[in-house]
Amino acid sequence: MTEQILDAAEYLFSIHGLHGVTLRDVAKRVGVHHSLLNYYFTDKRELFDEVFKRRAEVTRSLRMKALDEYEASCGGKPTVEGALRAFLDTDLDLYIQGGEGWQNFASLGAQVANTPLGAELFDEHFDELVLRLVGILKQALPECDDVDIFWGYHFVTGGLMLTLARTGRIDRLSGGLCKSDDFAAVKERMARFMAAGFIDICRQSAASRG
Repeated sequence: MTEQILDAAEYLFSIHGLHGVTLRDVAKRVGVHHSLLNYYFTDKRELFDEVFKRRAEVTRSLRMKALDEYEASCGGKPTVEGALRAFLDTDLDLYIQGGEGWQNFASLGAQVANTPLGAELFDEHFDELVLRLVGILKQALPECDDVDIFWGYHFVTGGLMLTLARTGRIDRLSGGLCKSDDFAAVKERMARFMAAGFIDICRQSAASRG
């Protein structure tokens, strides 16, 4: 029953957000009396947190494993693109292969990413992962200032969140050449594109220092 409740809540939150959904709405979608939800969850915020945590912990652990394996395999010479592929491609694979539930979580994550609530949740679930990525990027770019690496990460996560939002804007702008839900096309390009940005900004910063 808990999984049914979380699935229903995830779907509704992904469309209407935390404040646009009530426990009664979730109960109605599951097909149970709303009082049953109070047996499992104290309130709506607890339910929301559990919805987020359920998949956040999966993507966090898979990407940590991918980063660990990448670092172990690169012989002490990581590349920017290699690190980003471990971080980004592993996540994108979940949205490509994971079905409707992961698609709903993608929308939910993108929706809350730029809110105080999202900052709180991302801090809790993803800080360790992000700092792991940053550590490998520092190895790949030893002459790069930390400030440029952190800004680079900021741009990476912004691009990822916009991708997960699947707004349809790229579909319209491109006249249908690009599709918002084509995560395979994103996977093919994103890490390579972002790596070039990291390398260029770090090169320019190093040159300006002489």
